Amino acid sequence: QVQPVESGGGLVQAGGSLRLSCAASGRTFSALAMGWFRQAPRKEREFVAAISRGGGTTMYADSVKGRFTVSRDNAKNTVYLQMNSLKPEDTAVYYCAARETSWSGSREYDYRYWGQGTQVTVSS
Repeated sequence: QVQPVESGGGLVQAGGSLRLSCAASGRTFSALAMGWFRQAPRKEREFVAAISRGGGTTMYADSVKGRFTVSRDNAKNTVYLQMNSLKPEDTAVYYCAARETSWSGSREYDYRYWGQGTQVTVSS
């Protein structure tokens, strides 16, 4: 069993930055492909970013490409999402997800383990 736990959300002004963290316990972290998803009010959950278990492969949604960076520190069992140049439309609950494989990509249903989410609010 894997339990991801997100942190780092909050309120920020447009143009600002936040860094989300996700610590995953329960299995060898380096065996997990990780992903970030988000859900805005009255919208479906959507893919944000993904990273392979070794960190060498990443993938981003077009809406965040060039502004967000996903990374991981396997020694700390943590994956990060650095969010820069934030926009009001980035406001959402951000979820961390894990899958016991080398790479999982953007499909939500491929991920087996999910965190509870952390709220990110970007004011205009």
